[in-house]
Amino acid sequence: MIIISGWISVDPDARDSYLRGCVDVVEQARAASGCLDFALGADLLAADRINVYERWESEESLDAFRASGPSDDQTALIRDAEVLRHQISGSGPA
Repeated sequence: MIIISGWISVDPDARDSYLRGCVDVVEQARAASGCLDFALGADLLAADRINVYERWESEESLDAFRASGPSDDQTALIRDAEVLRHQISGSGPA
């Protein structure tokens, strides 16, 4: 299993419109083969921060989806980011 987690930073005034522009991406990801979860959300404390969380069955399913990245318009709005890929060898109930 692969988990992608982290955050991106955009201008606080642009955050809501950035997230509205991501609705199609979230729908496409959740419909993609091998996607277990995909979420982008406004941070509750930092007005410029968008939290990123994705869970994929495999590297192959993630890479197949990643072939299409964010649009140039979305990329231009990102001021900073820290998003990491985690390879998980096992998991169970919390």
